[in-house]
Amino acid sequence: MNKILPLLRREWLQYRFGWALMIAVPLGIALLLLSFGQIQLGGDEAEAVNSQLRPLQLASLLTVASMAGSAATLFLIACFSSIIIIAGMARRDHSDRSVEFWLSLPATHSASLAAPLVVHLLLVPAAALLAGLLGGLLVSLVLVTRVVGIGEWFALPWLDLLPAILALAARLLAGLPLAVLWMSPLILLVVLLSAWFRSWSWVILGVGIGLGSQLLNRLFGQPLLSDITVGLLKGAARSLLHTGRELRMQGTDSPEQALHNLAGWALHDFSLALRDLPSPLLLGGLVFAGGCFYMLVRWRERGAGAAS
Repeated sequence: MNKILPLLRREWLQYRFGWALMIAVPLGIALLLLSFGQIQLGGDEAEAVNSQLRPLQLASLLTVASMAGSAATLFLIACFSSIIIIAGMARRDHSDRSVEFWLSLPATHSASLAAPLVVHLLLVPAAALLAGLLGGLLVSLVLVTRVVGIGEWFALPWLDLLPAILALAARLLAGLPLAVLWMSPLILLVVLLSAWFRSWSWVILGVGIGLGSQLLNRLFGQPLLSDITVGLLKGAARSLLHTGRELRMQGTDSPEQALHNLAGWALHDFSLALRDLPSPLLLGGLVFAGGCFYMLVRWRERGAGAAS
């Protein structure tokens, strides 16, 4: 662990300002728009809300939507930005001429490559999700105050709302490592291509999958590469949210019962994601990802030998 901590600290020192902006800018824009902009649900929607929902129910709906929307937005931003950063991970030590310093650390080449992967693919999205939940509280306060009134926000049934929201957040956090497993072949392939071909990695990946799929389709009647890519992407998406079916309330139509059912739904949905893991596609993808990681380690070793 002592060998990994300097590598984790390096990621914090190098990207902390960017991470702060990634969280503060979207939340700041949302707060400004909600504070000074015009909030309008629309003609038909507003009439339906006013006729069917009490103010407290509307406040609950807006609070859940604000917190879930803020968390999901920051989570997606963190995921996409982390993938872009990881794509250039292999070459950054060589491009900034700091490889001699990092070689002096008591860490292996595999640890030097694995630490950024853990930080950017697991820790950063998880932290962004939690920051989105906290920021969503402030967003919900402004939104509910503008639409219903600040008194309704303080009168919300927080003992029912918070466990339901935390259950959804726990579902995403639990599915994140599974999604990384599904995406690891594509991510490590991009990192390896970036090490070999620099900024052409994304172009080579896209052209290779497209032309390779067309060639295999003409030869064997099946676009194998595109099918594998789509399968990996679908597996990653199902790891985060397996089913898009609406939560069915048992025995009552009350919103309170729906909130209580969310925890059971999240647990069931995660069990479905676990059920997809014993898959030949995932097993083959992990073997391929392991091969890409091995070639990255060997490439780094050759670069270290040239630097020394």
